[in-house]
Amino acid sequence: MPEPLVIAVVGAESTGKTALCRALAEHLAHSTGRRCTWVPEALRGWCESQGRTPLRHEQPSIAVAQTERIAEAVCSHDVVVADTTALMTAVYSDMLFDDRSLVPFAVAQQRRCSLTLLTALDIAWVPDGLQRDGPHVRMPVDALVREWLIAAGLEWSVVSGEGHARLQSALDALAPRLRAWPAPGRGLFMRLAARNAAPLARPWFCESCDSPECEHALLMQQRRG
Repeated sequence: MPEPLVIAVVGAESTGKTALCRALAEHLAHSTGRRCTWVPEALRGWCESQGRTPLRHEQPSIAVAQTERIAEAVCSHDVVVADTTALMTAVYSDMLFDDRSLVPFAVAQQRRCSLTLLTALDIAWVPDGLQRDGPHVRMPVDALVREWLIAAGLEWSVVSGEGHARLQSALDALAPRLRAWPAPGRGLFMRLAARNAAPLARPWFCESCDSPECEHALLMQQRRG
């Protein structure tokens, strides 16, 4: 069997990450016949058990816990959809505590993912206990996630829309990866590691295709303007 696909879902609070992960894992299980699962966010369980949000010195253990959950799921599944990664822990560590010490670890772990999906800010913010800081933090978090993904040269795509449209947006971004599902023994993670160690220039494609690079090209044009 080919190496597992790890799909990382990241983004600001209250942007539908958990609902998308559940729906995506369920859809892929039925449509591909592969062993699919989704990995819950470690921070959510931590806050519920402790009755508070983590302090600065507790952030690293949460980043490690999330990474270990993903690694454990990879051992027994073909497709793993991760409800956030260590990258989000690093982002909030930077925003809340002015601490970027987790960035190298978070970026290294993000490189191990087959594809990163960033949830857009196009759905309404809703309260959710201790995990919600408020709608005012969504734009700064979204901007920082984009900045780090671009700086690291990671492959990512924005997922937008409500309900089924959001799921379809994720499937559109994932379509090229599914079409190129590796043959047994080719070692997807080894190829990804080699590719990310020495990034190659990528050609941009037309705006109507399902390649995430198109959006990146538009973003870079806007920045230059």
